[in-house]
Amino acid sequence: MNNIILCGFMGSGKTVVGKELAKIMGRKFIDTDELIEKEQGMAIKAIFAARGEEYFRELEHEACKKTAKLKNCIISTGGGALTFERNVDEVKKGGKVVFLDASFEIICERIGDSQNRPLFQDKEKAKQLFDERKDKYIAAADYIIDGDLSARKAALDIAAMFR
Repeated sequence: MNNIILCGFMGSGKTVVGKELAKIMGRKFIDTDELIEKEQGMAIKAIFAARGEEYFRELEHEACKKTAKLKNCIISTGGGALTFERNVDEVKKGGKVVFLDASFEIICERIGDSQNRPLFQDKEKAKQLFDERKDKYIAAADYIIDGDLSARKAALDIAAMFR
């Protein structure tokens, strides 16, 4: 069986839905951001601060290549990962992409005032980024799910699509 790769904007529920989906389907859950943090021994915010976004994007590309080689996993990608065609090409080698299409209002509620989101410190800039990325998520997706749903409902809907 192929991997199920979740994409969407930060706060769209990729990690929460992914963990729930992994439980429902009896698969392993992998978060590319966690993979990068573990390998680098530092948080993504610290990687951005110390080495910059370009360096982080290279690490992210390597994570996409690694996860594409796995089988039967639920993979949550970072919010920017699948806005790059090279990453989409890599992950699609190993599975199907599901876009969690959450509204900006719901995302703001979920994130709140998180200091761990380097690209969400300014809400106006975050909204601009959200608008810029949406078409890229749609282009990358094999399936689109309502990201405003509860994590449980979204996970059940995704599981049903792959049964």
